[in-house]
This record gives sequence, C-alpha cells and structure tokens, in this order.
Amino acid sequence: MSIANSKLVFATKLLIAFVFTWTLIGCSSNPPAPALAATADYSYKIGPGDNLNIVVWRNPELSMSVPVRPDGKMSSPLIDDLSAIGKDPTTLARDIEKELAKFIRDPVVTVIVTGFVGPYSEQIRVVGQATKPQVLAYKQKMTILDVMIAVGGITDFADGNRATILRTAENNAQYRVRLKDLIKNGDVSANVEMKPGDVVIIPQSWF
Repeated sequence: MSIANSKLVFATKLLIAFVFTWTLIGCSSNPPAPALAATADYSYKIGPGDNLNIVVWRNPELSMSVPVRPDGKMSSPLIDDLSAIGKDPTTLARDIEKELAKFIRDPVVTVIVTGFVGPYSEQIRVVGQATKPQVLAYKQKMTILDVMIAVGGITDFADGNRATILRTAENNAQYRVRLKDLIKNGDVSANVEMKPGDVVIIPQSWF
C-alpha cells in the first residue's frame, strides 16, 4: 500500500472514530426520558382522516357517519365545511348544534369518533431503524413499549439503547430511551410514557 493510500485509510478511520465519539457524546448529553408523561386532563382532538358518527336526536335523517377531510373540515346534511380539526367531540357537537339551530328547533347532537387518527401535531412518529417506521395516533397512557409493538420492534441493525424521543410539546427537548434493554432484555424499567407529538428516533448501530 502506498503512503498516500495509507494516509487516506488512516484519515478515514480517524473521521469515523470522531463521528462515532461525537455521536456518543451527543447522545449521552440527553437526559433519560421521564417514566411518567401523560396528563390527567388530556382529551382526544379530532384530526384529518377521523371518522365521525353524528347523531341528531329525533332527526334520523340528519344522523350519519362522515369523514374529516384532509383540510380538517367536515360536511353533513344542512352543514357545509365546518371545521373539526383540533376540537374534542363535545366541542364539535356544540358547534354542529349551532349550525343546525338555523334550520331546526333545539337540536341535540352527539359526536362519536369511530376511526382514530388525530391531528398531525399529536401523532406519534417513529423513524430510523424500526421494523415498520410509521405514524401512530396518540392514546392516553401510551408507552414506548406500545409504540414498539405497533412498529414491530427494532431491526438487527438498530442501536436501540441510543434511541431518543424528540418531544415537540416541550420545545423539541430530547430524551434517551433504552429500547434494546426494554425489547431484547425485558427490562420494564426502560418503559416510559409518551406525549402527543413525540418523535421516536432509532439510530443505526456503527458495529
């Protein structure tokens, strides 16, 4: 091997070692994710793609199942383009009553969500070395174990103990999670609760 090639190989190895060390330092600087994160006053918010079962008491002709469109609005008999995104079912029911009150006397409306997607800001996203990276609807008391079951676990190339949670609800704070310990070793102490809008990032192992 020539001197030039030897220097190139050495420089490449040095660069890899530097990046690896920097990654470890960056990861270790993140605090561990808190075990508890759910809030007692959480209520489900409607999002695009949700299915809504609208029941108008004593008016079966106005009762039906409708989807929330990609623009976050819904339409039903006598109602056009009513915004639904970001509202809880009770709030949306009251808004529908206000619209229907223009046509019928004292409407009583119940909204039941039958398909759960949620607003984009509250969805859980899993990226990197998950078996099936995807977007999930947030559920109260949802844990990282629930998320891992939904995405099929981590790949053989994942560095599970260097995974992080990017918490958008806390100004993009980052927390360490020990997915390898949780999934491979059954260490339940590594299980933590999720928050709406969390992004789970699973890096690839260097070795």
